[in-house]
This record gives sequence, structure tokens and C-alpha cells, in this order.
Amino acid sequence: MNAEFHINGKIIETQRLVLRPFGKTDLEDFYEYASVEGTGEMAGWHHHENREKSSQILDLFITEDKTFAVCLKESGKVIGSLGVEKYGMEEKLTEFDGYRGREIGYVLSQDYWGRGLMPEAVSAVVDYLFNECDMDFLTCGYYDFNSRSKRVQEKCGFVPYRKLIMDTRMGTKEPGVLNILINPKKNIRFNFSHPETLIYGQTV
Repeated sequence: MNAEFHINGKIIETQRLVLRPFGKTDLEDFYEYASVEGTGEMAGWHHHENREKSSQILDLFITEDKTFAVCLKESGKVIGSLGVEKYGMEEKLTEFDGYRGREIGYVLSQDYWGRGLMPEAVSAVVDYLFNECDMDFLTCGYYDFNSRSKRVQEKCGFVPYRKLIMDTRMGTKEPGVLNILINPKKNIRFNFSHPETLIYGQTV
């Protein structure tokens, strides 16, 4: 089942990053990276064509309080986002009944691709969700065309769970993989449903 989650002012620091709640003053940094063509598209949404769009999404981030701003520690600049979202198909994925989990999604400014920053951010949030929030599992997906996101998830220990056709916020359907990470401190053995899409334990 989906665990309850809100950031509630939590700040997470890594060697190079600070992860914190978004605020109104982050609009310019947010628009700077979200308006670049190819950034949002890798995550399934259109890049922002104007500041008004970024402002609308920023207001959602603030209201829903489940998306971290990914900031450079040295300057405070916001260079990405990391959301702790509800996973979909909760009623159909009966293996998660009685277990608490969420789905992670992320976006990083193209200016900072290839520096290992997103694995650093994801690993820190995973540690927080497992060790402080006591979640049992996390899911995280990528579209087949997004090899960068695939590598991030592999580096953070996620393993292939299901092969799916995923809906995007651009109105398209794309083949992709949903990965899973189980809290290593817990002895969890899932009884998996829907074998037609299941790839857990197989080589992709």
C-alpha cells in the first residue's frame, strides 16, 4: 500500500547537495532547467514554455509537500527535483498489501548530467525513506529511451520488477521498466501478482 508521506521541512544533506522543500523563491531556478527542451521529455512531460507553467507546477510542489528541491550545496542553486510519489495500480498490485512503499521520480538540469549527482540524491532519499520513515519498498521507473535514468536506478540498487507500457504526461504511451528496491533491513518475500508483466528475478 502507499505509505503516507510529507516532507514536513525535512532537509537532507549529501557531499555535494542539499535536498529540501521547494519554496516560492525557487521559481527562476526551476524555470531555468524545466524550460530546456529534452529535460522534462526524458521523464514524460513537456518542457515548460513559460514561467506561468513553472509557477503552476511549483505551487503544486509546495502544496503537496512530497517533492524535494535538489540544490547545489556550494551555491544553493536548485538544479532538479526528486518526488516521493504514490505508486500506481495500488489495487491490482496485491503483493504490496500490508507493506508500506512509494514511487520515486526525478529530474535534473541538463547542465549537470553525467556528474553522478542524481544517484547521490536518490541514495540519500532512499536511506531516509527506509531508515527514518520505515518504508518497506520503493519503486522507480524509466522509459526504454532513457538510458541515463536506467543507470541512476541501477547504481542505487533498484532491480527490474515489471515490463510495462507507461502513460506519459505528453499523452503518449511508451515502453519501459518499473524497478523495485526492498528495504534490506526487512525480511520481505512478496507473492507477486500479474505474471504477464513480471520480470523480477529475470535478466532484462
